[in-house]
Amino acid sequence: MMDELSASYSDLLDGTYDCMDRVVLRAYNPICYAAGGFRHWWRQLCGSDESLDDTHLMRMAGRFSRRVRGFAQAKGIPLIDCGKDDRKHEIAEDYLREHPTVCGLFMILVARAVASVWQVQRSKNGKIRNIAQKRAYVNHYSFHIMDPDWGHLTIKMSGHPPFGAQVMLNGHEYVACQGARRGLLFTKEGNCFTQIENVAGLARVADTLSEDRTIGLLSQLCDRWIYTACLCFALDSDEQERTGFRYSYSVYQGEYSRNLVFQLGGQMEQVFQGLVDRNRARLDIRHLNTIFGAKRRPRYRKGGKAPRLGIVVEKPTYDLTVFKLHFGKLTLKVYTKGEHVLRIEAIAHNARALRCGQVITKFPAIVASLKGMLERFLATLYWVDAAFIADDTLDQLPTPSQVGKARVGGVDVNTARMRADMAGVLALAPSPTGFTAGQLAAKVREITGQAQEQYRTTQAAYDLKKLRGKDLVIKSGSSRRYEVTPHGLRTIAALSILREQVLKPLLASAISPAPASNLTSRSTIDDHYQALRNEMQGLFGHLHLVAA
Repeated sequence: MMDELSASYSDLLDGTYDCMDRVVLRAYNPICYAAGGFRHWWRQLCGSDESLDDTHLMRMAGRFSRRVRGFAQAKGIPLIDCGKDDRKHEIAEDYLREHPTVCGLFMILVARAVASVWQVQRSKNGKIRNIAQKRAYVNHYSFHIMDPDWGHLTIKMSGHPPFGAQVMLNGHEYVACQGARRGLLFTKEGNCFTQIENVAGLARVADTLSEDRTIGLLSQLCDRWIYTACLCFALDSDEQERTGFRYSYSVYQGEYSRNLVFQLGGQMEQVFQGLVDRNRARLDIRHLNTIFGAKRRPRYRKGGKAPRLGIVVEKPTYDLTVFKLHFGKLTLKVYTKGEHVLRIEAIAHNARALRCGQVITKFPAIVASLKGMLERFLATLYWVDAAFIADDTLDQLPTPSQVGKARVGGVDVNTARMRADMAGVLALAPSPTGFTAGQLAAKVREITGQAQEQYRTTQAAYDLKKLRGKDLVIKSGSSRRYEVTPHGLRTIAALSILREQVLKPLLASAISPAPASNLTSRSTIDDHYQALRNEMQGLFGHLHLVAA
């Protein structure tokens, strides 16, 4: 079912599709992440723990490195030592563009990163006194693999025991592989389909990533490569079997996007820029980045290499605008992708923030949570963008109301405190998990510049009760968190627009006419404002209303 924002622009669209983007899985051996379990595993590997010390642990890491480098040299696989500023994924993309027919392990990149390693302390008589885990910068090996079902994926593994790893893949790669098998025609640029012949057919393929069977597909994918292409350099098959070394998987990061495929690129830019202009101030969007005049989408490194394309499409110069809303480890983002695609994206930088579990069996729940987060954001954009006030709202807001057994005062929009409350509520509305009275109090203090003692959490809680009495805000279940209702979003946004963007500028300009503008170009809004100023000046003159 299409969301309200997408439906409002349906006449301009070829279609929409949802897809998981970047997915990062953690691979770990649960036994080896506990001191006692790691000591038991070492005994299974070496027969006893007499050799369990820092020296032998470093030797195992050295063996891993020698085996990887020897294998790469023997098989002619590129192995590159990367610096901290190198974009490893882009190096692999450049290689794939020059070697499009590769399959299996095609590149190994080495770089230092933080990982958990074990440190063994022994007493003077050689007894193990303590086994402690610490975080240290060690070499990580990124194995770049081309899988026939999932496309390009990367397994990044630490060279030190307990050999923790991350499996990085992209849902668009999977959809491209499966779509090609079904005979679907499309143009793919990076992780986006910019031209699609059958949008509905591709959307059905993308939807399979949210099914329960994806749990098994992901586990099979990881098992297919992590033991035979990565862990084999640390432990050969006999050592893996003897020690019972097996990985478990959990979801670390995830991105879910909704992609609106516009018929015309110019219409897409107009729609997007309109959304940005109308909603930036209302939703407190601070992270607004505009990159002007780029031949292609910007990349972090310097140089002029073009991104990898499924089918190369020459694009004209364009300006790229991205705005983001951050909520701790969760991010909502809107930006253009290619010439015809507007992407709305929900990102979990740490899946723990979604509060629905992280183990691989929770993957469908994580996808559903990201989708819900994205749809609430789209609904917020639509409700705020389509602001309105019912005929009797202005009369009903100031009257008292009932919340449970308590009688509370009305909502007086003429007071600075209530206006600041409503501005804070509007700014916090897109929060995926709602907001608390404390967060509202902090936001109001940020807006007004007040000190903490001037506006406390208890005052915010009372003001929220007033808003609840008018059904502008509701409690989220039985928690102490609040959500803004669709009616509340539209009403608060409309009141803000009327006061700040209609009444104040019109009254100011009508009573004290603005000097003639020297602007060479005027927008449509400027023309409307000027026409209203002229009419209001005539009306005020007829009513004999003059400035004090």
